[in-house]
Order: sequence, then C-alpha cells, then structure tokens
Amino acid sequence: MASEPILKISNDVDAEGALVVTCFPSVGYVTSIVAHYLIDQLELRFCGGVRAPGLPAVCLVKDGQPMPPLRFYAGEPICTVDGCDKLILIVSEIPVRNDMVLPLTETLLDWSKDAQIAGGVLIDSFSHTDEHAHEIIDDDDTEETILGIGATVATRERLEKMGVPLLSQGVVAGMTGVLLGECRRRGLDTFAILAEANGPPGAGLPDARAAARIIEKLDALLPNLSLPTEPLIEEAERIEEQIREMLQVHLGKMAEDEENAGPSSMIYG
Repeated sequence: MASEPILKISNDVDAEGALVVTCFPSVGYVTSIVAHYLIDQLELRFCGGVRAPGLPAVCLVKDGQPMPPLRFYAGEPICTVDGCDKLILIVSEIPVRNDMVLPLTETLLDWSKDAQIAGGVLIDSFSHTDEHAHEIIDDDDTEETILGIGATVATRERLEKMGVPLLSQGVVAGMTGVLLGECRRRGLDTFAILAEANGPPGAGLPDARAAARIIEKLDALLPNLSLPTEPLIEEAERIEEQIREMLQVHLGKMAEDEENAGPSSMIYG
C-alpha cells in the first residue's frame, strides 16, 4: 500500500548484530538530549530515515543539510550485549500520530528481523504529576526516578543487573508502548528505560538531569560512554541549552506565522 512507511538506509550500513536504540519524543525532551549525546559521544553518522504520508510534512536542517524528521544513525562502539558490535540509533523530535504508530512499529520490526539485529533499547521518560501526565501512567506510587520494562525474561534480568528497577504496573502508550507489546509478541529481546522528568510531553523545559540518569545506565551496555558524573551533567546541560535555543526559535516562528496567517516553513536553529 502507498500509505505504508518506507524505510531507507544507506547500502554501506551493515545492521546485522547491531543494538538498536530508539528515541521518540518524551517528557522533558529527555529522549532528544540522550539522542544528541549518543550521536556526539559515539560519533554516529546519519545513514537514513523513514518517509510516509502520515508523518509530518517537514524536514529538519543540520549544518545546511536537510534530513527526514525520523532519522537513523549508525556507528560501531563497544557493546556488551551478546552478538552486538554495532549501534543503530532511531530518533525523532516530532511526535508520531496515533494512526501511524502501529504501521511504523511493524515497519521497524520487520526491518529489524531482516537485518538480524541483536536487541533493542527504548528510551523514554515519565511524570508522576497529574498536571504533567504523559503517555506513561505509573500506578504503583513508586518513588523511583528511573524504571525499566523488559519484553522478555532475558531483558528483565538484564535490567535488574543494570540496577534499573522494573515498573510493577502501569500503562505505556505511543511508540514505546506499541514497540514493547509487539516485541513481547514476537519474542524480541527489547527493553525500555524510563526516567522521571519535569514537564508535559512536547512542552516545558528540557530536563538534562533526567537524561543523564539514563545515559549513566547505558554505560553498562556501551562502555564508550563511561564518564564521571559531573562532566556527564555538564555535557547534558550543554545539549539542554542547544535544545532550549532551538525551541525558542521554533516557538517564535510559530507565533509569527499565526500572526501573519499565511504559508509558512518550520525552521529549527
């Protein structure tokens, strides 16, 4: 069907045995901060993306280069997951519409099967406060600031070894929720790491410290990320400021477009 998502990756990328990390929009822009940190620290290169009629009609611009809103990056850092010697990062700063979540999930998992990836890590965040409700609804009144969900027994055991408490009950929606459910159904070794953050999805200020808590846990999977806590926070705050500036430009442009009520383009600085 013409409406199905189309996934294209550079021919020189060999994803067999790769660890796939996904970063879709979340509370406090945690996933965006984590994604930018991984790209910078692991020197990941842009290698492809997904296009579909249901995705936003925009392109993102980085250093003068247009890129799709849902992008793939690749690299070969040291990885502790069995059979893993490569990393594929999937990132989007733009939310995926509800009617696109399942088709996109199936496209990503079909590609993962064909590519014979080693496993998946889904990065996300949550908020306990009602006024800042996110897709992730935690019902067990836990005070933990980081939680994990494993699609298989093996991934739940890995989370425990990483020191990530398991979410005992709750509801996870959006791309993370559907990906987890489908990975369980297909028996794919995938787990999610969720950090508590401030602000509603797609609004509020970036939460660099929540992102840092996730990055510290990823250290168990990617030794190349091994850094003392203070430099890690400083780097997260630097990325936080970059995203804050991008949001100011974007929101200012949106306000200007609303006043002009004419055709517009989205600009991310």
